[in-house]
Amino acid sequence: MYQLIKPLLFKFDPENIHYFVTRNLKRFNKFPGGKALSKAMWTIDDKRLEREVFGLKFKNPVGLAAGFDKNAEMIAEMGNLGFGFSEVGTVTPLPQPGNPKPRMFRLPADSALINRMGFNNLGVDVAAQRIATYRNSLKKGEQALVIGGNIGKNKVTPNEEAVNDYIKCFDRLFDVVDYFVVNVSSPNTPGLRELQEKEPLMNILNTLQQRNSKNGISRPILLKIAPDLTNSQLDDIADIVKQTGIAGIIATNTTISRDSLVSAHKDETGGLSGKPVTKRSTEVISYLHKASNGAFPIIGVGGIHSAEDALEKLNAGASLVQLYTGFIYEGPGLIKRILKRLL
Repeated sequence: MYQLIKPLLFKFDPENIHYFVTRNLKRFNKFPGGKALSKAMWTIDDKRLEREVFGLKFKNPVGLAAGFDKNAEMIAEMGNLGFGFSEVGTVTPLPQPGNPKPRMFRLPADSALINRMGFNNLGVDVAAQRIATYRNSLKKGEQALVIGGNIGKNKVTPNEEAVNDYIKCFDRLFDVVDYFVVNVSSPNTPGLRELQEKEPLMNILNTLQQRNSKNGISRPILLKIAPDLTNSQLDDIADIVKQTGIAGIIATNTTISRDSLVSAHKDETGGLSGKPVTKRSTEVISYLHKASNGAFPIIGVGGIHSAEDALEKLNAGASLVQLYTGFIYEGPGLIKRILKRLL
């Protein structure tokens, strides 16, 4: 069904059509029987798909990557489409509009997207309240979707003070999310990737780890990295995970590379996602898994457009996978195809 309407959807601005589709998906799930129909069409419930990773139990290993549900509006709806977990954000302490529009571009000939959104979001307070509302809406005995909180810094915050923004987001979301993701790898906030250097990164992660306890509870903290890191930098990342004791890595974010693109928008600035990232993302997963002897879990994301792409990342050492661009190009049927293939 999705492939029939996709040509029509792709005629419109990608950011506008995103909000159109998500608004109507929410409406559909509120209609009598809408939620049940969505789950009947798309979800697969099977104990064999369950995974336990960094102390959390996932109903299946396929999640929604950060960036799609920036403001925690679609958690229930994503669960009804078959996802095993959802990562909201990136959220920042204060609301911010992001970069000027247009800021998202389809590259259909490359099965890719370029975005320079710039952490547009309504702020951490809104996200926290919406996640709490979702949890309170669950019926007795209904399993909550595992929720990750992807946190970043506001554009106006200088890098020297970035740790304070991460602290604010961490403290505000602690009671409502299941795990955290520290995002220092987006190419769309000026200077952000400089925080991937060892010293500032260690400072952020160690500071969050020191705060990572409340009433005897701690949350897994993961680090999301760029696919553009060298092997030497990846060695540093593996060492940072060991030294800070964080739970794992998300590999990878979007790339600034533009190799072999043929689509009209190939020269737009921003982060490139989709099929052009598939190979490099899997290489990063494989390198980190081997370099660390599998010492920490990795969530694989980047260019998953088929069940085979997902299996490649899992076989390379990923414990879980996430979708974004592949979800936009292939629709919710992609989740079901991956889960069927796993079974």
